[in-house]
Amino acid sequence: MRRLATSDLAEFQSYRHDPQLGQYQGWSPTTDAEASSFLSEMSSAEVLLPGIWIQLGIADPASLTLIGDIGLLLAEDGRHAEIGFTLCRQWQGRGIATAAVRAALDLVFEQTRAERVLGVTDSRNLPSIRLLERVGMRQLEARNATFRGEDCLELIYAIFRQRQK
Repeated sequence: MRRLATSDLAEFQSYRHDPQLGQYQGWSPTTDAEASSFLSEMSSAEVLLPGIWIQLGIADPASLTLIGDIGLLLAEDGRHAEIGFTLCRQWQGRGIATAAVRAALDLVFEQTRAERVLGVTDSRNLPSIRLLERVGMRQLEARNATFRGEDCLELIYAIFRQRQK
């Protein structure tokens, strides 16, 4: 993981405009100007401020080229956090997202007093479910939801401080 930078614009826009990759994501594609502003903001934003999402980059281990990102939200009361992740499809299946999510979980548990980290995913998003389970998260609940105007089933996963791997 690393900080996002304005120089990541081309790579960021490439995967953020992939409709298959964005199918279950909470973000939508943006213009270059909006993305550049977002990257600039994230490049210097304080990490893990309560109530504010932070995006950190996932980089190719060899070249440090941006290949995805991880979002972290520490709850207002600091008692739990939420994680979300995106990895460019061509980089999936290599263990990179798993390593990045584990690093993000370590960051949350080392830098905050959060007792658990939640991951929320659509029940149809099997790669995301497998990743959440691979890092030690367990399903807490399933709830009916509406996402982008479509009924779906959201699965809520969690890992607790004492069970972190």
